[in-house]
Amino acid sequence: MSLLELIAAADERGLAASGAACLDRCLPQPADGADPDPLRPLWSGCADGAVWPDRLAEARAALDALPGEDATVRRIRELLGEAPAVRAGAGLRDWADDCSVLALEIHLGHDAERTGPAEAVARCRAGDPRGAGPLLAGETARQNRILEMLAEIAATAPAGAGLRQVLDVSAEGQRVLRAAASRRARVGSDLRMT
Repeated sequence: MSLLELIAAADERGLAASGAACLDRCLPQPADGADPDPLRPLWSGCADGAVWPDRLAEARAALDALPGEDATVRRIRELLGEAPAVRAGAGLRDWADDCSVLALEIHLGHDAERTGPAEAVARCRAGDPRGAGPLLAGETARQNRILEMLAEIAATAPAGAGLRQVLDVSAEGQRVLRAAASRRARVGSDLRMT
């Protein structure tokens, strides 16, 4: 199934966890003394829709407390601000879809093999990663895997079960993106020095 089909078929818990995972993966390396995991509260809201509003408010506050004005953090903050207060309905699906697009665009931005963002991201979401660089193709595959895991969990496990596995896959993706961003920053710094 394509990423678009998986998002369309996901249940509410799957949409919430998928959106949270996309935002979590894109967080840059925290500054010294900053909360290393400001979206942590959101994960318990993914497991239990009743606590989603409170956990969403906590995650927003933690993200607002991050120092600096990083462009990626600003975009994540905007999307978190648009998250529905109730973990249900079409608004949740739209939010998860927007989180997916943001994560793909951020990965594309760090990819050495870039094509036009709208074209590459749309193709990957439709199930055709041809021509996508390794970061964009990897993020597309990661989102697919997470949504498939969440669908399987929904069919076989109680409400809070299995989210740890999703968090682990997402954390690995976060490490990959941070390493790519660091490498890109070093290369840019070396080019400016020559």
